Amino acid sequence: MHDSTAPRYDERLGVPLRWWVQGFMFTASVWLAVLAALPGPAAWTVTAVTGLVVAALFTFYGSVRVSVHDGVLRAGRARIEAHHLGAVDVLDPEQARRAAGVEADARAYLLLRPYLKRAVRVAITDPADPAPYWLISTRRPDELARALAALREAPTAG
Repeated sequence: MHDSTAPRYDERLGVPLRWWVQGFMFTASVWLAVLAALPGPAAWTVTAVTGLVVAALFTFYGSVRVSVHDGVLRAGRARIEAHHLGAVDVLDPEQARRAAGVEADARAYLLLRPYLKRAVRVAITDPADPAPYWLISTRRPDELARALAALREAPTAG
């Protein structure tokens, strides 16, 4: 029952490599600090726990997905059907910064990651939904916008 011609998009908003490098450097700094204050096995235990916590946080924070398929836009835990989607705007870094800051509507649904500078703003047409739009960080805003436009135009979108 899956339509292979239906619009599809899938992206995981994983943290960038530089965050992992900085997390490793932080863990190494913790190791140096505790090695001077604690016996070897305790220092290694503290370092291992620190490294695991950093890795778990980065993995969790970067595990959020944005997808378009089966007539639905999913952004993190939120989902909305295609017939409730309005205009889609691709935002450059400056527009995305303003949209998430001084021009933001407090009612909007935001799925933002500080390491992703571009975003897509999707108007919400559902009168029962208090969010006027969704603002979604993405590495591929043009591709996401195309998938959303195709989703809205698909005959099964209603």
